Amino acid sequence: MKIIPRRLEGVFEIRLSPFSDHRGLFMRTYDESIFSAYDIHRHWVQENQSVTIRKGTIRGLHFQYPPSSETKLVRVTTGAVLDVFVDLRKDSPTFGEWDSIELSEDNRAMIYIPRGFAHGFCTLCDHCTVQYKVDRKFSSAEDGGIRWNDPSVAVKWPTETPILSEKDQNLPTLDMFISQNKRMDSV
Repeated sequence: MKIIPRRLEGVFEIRLSPFSDHRGLFMRTYDESIFSAYDIHRHWVQENQSVTIRKGTIRGLHFQYPPSSETKLVRVTTGAVLDVFVDLRKDSPTFGEWDSIELSEDNRAMIYIPRGFAHGFCTLCDHCTVQYKVDRKFSSAEDGGIRWNDPSVAVKWPTETPILSEKDQNLPTLDMFISQNKRMDSV
């Protein structure tokens, strides 16, 4: 297992190291001692799985307000996605900036996203399964998000005509979120 800091502070790419033989493979997907050495060990309280059937589907960009703000550990078990995360930490020098990583069943990469980020992904093929751990339980009352195609954030998605939920189509832009949101300090 190799842990690599990403451009946005607090985000880490995790490269898994499978052991293969004639039977298949084995790999460790979490190791408390390794994660603790990077100060990214968390008490994971929930693990979620998302199955998306069509290429070009975007889910996100979502986050949870405090006290339900989440750290996420995301990986793909089937297919491939472009995983995107946007820094919403008000005092961060990279506030409003985004980064991305391709996660796939073939590259066996994971991404660790701390609290204070919006998160989403776009499927790069049909039939994708995304699995992620979180360190807080989901709260519909604390659910938030920003629009996938916000020009001020300018994420470079791999599609211009994504399949979206009604919720994701109607999320606010980052500017609308900032101007309308009194809880901005605490994301």
